[in-house]
Amino acid sequence: MSTRIKADLALAMCALVWGATFVLVKNALADASVFAFLAARFVISTALVGLIFRRSLKRATRAEVRAGLWIGIFMFGGYAFQTVGLVSTTPSKAAFITGSSVVLVPIFHGIFWKSRIGLWVWLGAVAALAGLYFLTVPRTGLTGLNHGDLIVGGCAVVFALHILFVGHFSPKHSVGSLSFYQIAMTAALSLLAMPVSSILHLEPVRFRPSPELLLAILICAVFATAFAFSIQIWAQQHTTPSHVAILFSLEPVFAAATSYLVLGERLSGRALAGAALILAGIVLAELLGPAPVAVESTGEV
Repeated sequence: MSTRIKADLALAMCALVWGATFVLVKNALADASVFAFLAARFVISTALVGLIFRRSLKRATRAEVRAGLWIGIFMFGGYAFQTVGLVSTTPSKAAFITGSSVVLVPIFHGIFWKSRIGLWVWLGAVAALAGLYFLTVPRTGLTGLNHGDLIVGGCAVVFALHILFVGHFSPKHSVGSLSFYQIAMTAALSLLAMPVSSILHLEPVRFRPSPELLLAILICAVFATAFAFSIQIWAQQHTTPSHVAILFSLEPVFAAATSYLVLGERLSGRALAGAALILAGIVLAELLGPAPVAVESTGEV
């Protein structure tokens, strides 16, 4: 088996793991509050990523630390919106809404960095927007819109900004340093958000260490963050950006399949049409638009 095929299979496995985490997180939130879960997940991830990139961290500069902490703010915002939204929406819908952030990346890049936005990007954005409407808005109209879907929509916007700033900083700084400090920042902000959300009566702190919760934290922290991210770095050196884009676009498909098998979630014909349009928009923007600003998963690090 060639190295390129191994890399493609590795990336497909990463997409599968990342897609499955939507169901795991949804179930875990029955036993933990949002920020307690995120804090546990990212504290463990910080320790593991620090171990993996310990050599890079010894040579980290102040500029790298600042850049990592800066993009960590966007990472925290993305996961906060996504996880809060998952409380009241389904894993499949959350995954497809999150995936639409890929379409926003070249549009935001054109707005903030004055780059040209091509026709395929606009077509992809229109397809994704139409898909979001069919996926989230029921036949009864906007009055029946699930507020959880709106919150996850905020996650798509923040993750698009996260991808942009990773693309801006990564050519100038060590991948290991950026990875560690953005995850560490996410862990710190999650720990800070726990008492703040409780004091503001937004969500009391809950953490009941059930087997389901501990399994979700273990898989999300170890396999979906530390290990999958390390595998992603290796695999992207041995395949093409177009392959990466196609494989990562399967993440919401894997999330929908996992949700169907584990939770019995079934999307309506209208929602399936919306999901298909979002997927088409992602493929149009990624494959026929300009070269990706930063190729990475929209659901994980």
